Amino acid sequence: MHVHLVFVAKYRRKVFDGDAIDRLRIIFAKTSADFDARLIEMDGEDDHVHLLVEYPPKVAVSNLVNSLKGVSSRLLRKERPDIQKRYWKGALWSPSYFASSCGGAPISIVRQYIEQQQTPH
Repeated sequence: MHVHLVFVAKYRRKVFDGDAIDRLRIIFAKTSADFDARLIEMDGEDDHVHLLVEYPPKVAVSNLVNSLKGVSSRLLRKERPDIQKRYWKGALWSPSYFASSCGGAPISIVRQYIEQQQTPH
């Protein structure tokens, strides 16, 4: 199964630079693997990220999302103290998220959409 996820920084604050996006990509890939899932594509802009994840049917998307957001927030805070200053009261992510099943859409189209994000430098 495939899901397109969008996580938004708390209050749409401009938090991410290119290095942070690259680091998040690694964190999301490792965290996905803990769920026997696979990060297919990930990119973002200065205030949000898009992920395309392939996951087994036994995994609840909400559990995957909670882990992805929690681990990424914790590790990015630890590795990038400069970014921590832009967290809002210790929170990186807005509590909400967007998740869309990709059952009907060709994965290549979703992947292309994610690749077209205006990644900050």
